[in-house]
Amino acid sequence: MADFYTRLKKFEGQTLVPTVWGPDAVNTPMIRHWVETMGDTSPIHLDDEAARATGRDGVVAPALMAQTWVMRTFVDKMANNDPSPVWTDLIAAFDDEGFTSVVATDSDFEFFSELSLGDRISLTEVIESISEEKKTGLGSGHFVSTVKTYRNGAGEVVATQRWRNLRFRPLEAESVPEPQRALRPRPALNVDNAFWFEAAKEHRLVIQRCANCGVLRHPTGPMCGACQSLDWDTVDASGRGIVYSFVVNHHPQIPGFEYPLIVATIELEEGTRLIANMTGISPDDVEIGMPVELDWIDADPDLTLPAFRSVVRKDI
Repeated sequence: MADFYTRLKKFEGQTLVPTVWGPDAVNTPMIRHWVETMGDTSPIHLDDEAARATGRDGVVAPALMAQTWVMRTFVDKMANNDPSPVWTDLIAAFDDEGFTSVVATDSDFEFFSELSLGDRISLTEVIESISEEKKTGLGSGHFVSTVKTYRNGAGEVVATQRWRNLRFRPLEAESVPEPQRALRPRPALNVDNAFWFEAAKEHRLVIQRCANCGVLRHPTGPMCGACQSLDWDTVDASGRGIVYSFVVNHHPQIPGFEYPLIVATIELEEGTRLIANMTGISPDDVEIGMPVELDWIDADPDLTLPAFRSVVRKDI
């Protein structure tokens, strides 16, 4: 590792980011976005009269916006354009030795003059120092300190920023606890549907039935839609039905589910319909009207849900 550190030391003093100019001059819309987001209520940033009352020539930008004016554009980042060959070589050197992760550790700003509307800002960044290998809670790595110098259109230094990050080798996978498997979202239980989920835990698919007129209903509810009776009981479903409609979810991917996720409306043999996942089938093979039978998803000890799998018609 001594040879590697010798290689790293040669980067010290080299220019990491040659002088680049910000894409836009200091402007009111960007200042407004900043102060509203940061909760900065000083009137000198948006009100010329208030700024002049303090002896300034007019509105000035918040000091901490210095780096905002020279941030790389989205298009530049998407093009994967590294700022310089020094940048490319330094990152490659770290990657080759397994120091593939990075985290910022601290930033120290020093400001020399304020920025006014219309000022154009440039940035130059130089590698100041690279530490010997250090052991940290994230893993072993090297601290890289750089100095960013911000100048205005007249070449005057308006701010400097000492920036340090840690390039580290992640801890071995076996020493990191396995992440806990995400649970499926919990259903919103209430007095009208708790019985249905309790039956599901026993691998029983039940349908609510009006005790007065016998009409079956799902989703569950306190009153019969046909006769308005509040009395009800349940019947056990056969577990057979057909796919009435379906969608295949790809994104966004919510923890606790496996994707692609087939979500189908199943018309049960008894006539009611319910929303459930399909199991044991590719999304390309699902068809409207295909016969299905009951399956179960034991998501975790507290949640069991009905699902459906394809069956072959016996009359074919």
